[in-house]
Amino acid sequence: MTNNDILRRIRYIFDFNDEKMMALFRSANHRATREQISDWLKKDDDPAYRSCNDITLAIFLNGLINKKRGKKEGPQPEPEKRLTNNIIFRKLRIALNLKDDDILAILERANFRLSKHELSALFRKPGHKHYRVCKDQILRNFLKGLQLKYRDNI
Repeated sequence: MTNNDILRRIRYIFDFNDEKMMALFRSANHRATREQISDWLKKDDDPAYRSCNDITLAIFLNGLINKKRGKKEGPQPEPEKRLTNNIIFRKLRIALNLKDDDILAILERANFRLSKHELSALFRKPGHKHYRVCKDQILRNFLKGLQLKYRDNI
């Protein structure tokens, strides 16, 4: 999955308009214009399409955490220079304040089964012996489950 795909899906899941998207970037102390956001959301074959880099998506996800959970005191976390599916998954988990059972239920909505042990391995540190890389399939099904939970039940 590309960062642009993830940005598009999150926008759709939570029904964010351009103003809300810009506000999420501002809450992470970053200014994103309506034009930038529009270019990131365009389809890949559109001439105005612009790739959303890892830092930009990390800033957006940090803004989502700030809006959903509240800004923490002190300096804001630096956006990651390199994002992995594990980090994206973790940031969404934090933003939505999800517990393991919540995540498993969301995955179940997308007809994707994962054990608690497999799930916990996705959130471990990369050097840990039980760490597991989060494949696109897992993140895609998690986003699909979020869509079924938050959007398609409206």
